[in-house]
Amino acid sequence: MVKRVVVGAHYGLRDWLVQRVSAVVMALYTVLLVVVLAAAPPLDYAAWKALFAQQWMRFATLLFFFSLFLHAWVGVRDILMDYVHPTGVRLALQVVVVLALVYYAMWTVQVLWSA
Repeated sequence: MVKRVVVGAHYGLRDWLVQRVSAVVMALYTVLLVVVLAAAPPLDYAAWKALFAQQWMRFATLLFFFSLFLHAWVGVRDILMDYVHPTGVRLALQVVVVLALVYYAMWTVQVLWSA
């Protein structure tokens, strides 16, 4: 019989829900982007810039990327918890992943709102 040690973190349902909701957000954004591009395909830089100059498109894109980062964090964290057994190494890798994702999130905001 397998003895399960409950540590009180309660990751299961919350993380499952985060991955499913973030996947739905990313799928909806993809459908939105396909519709927008099919309706009026931007053919040059000015058209792309005009598309992303609209606040709703910037917000939708930001929501997509934040969902992507959350989705990635849950997946990578689960992989590290399953396959990296030394606690110190796992913690160091998790810190590196979190720092990278936070950097990517800040970079996303900078790219979307710098123009």
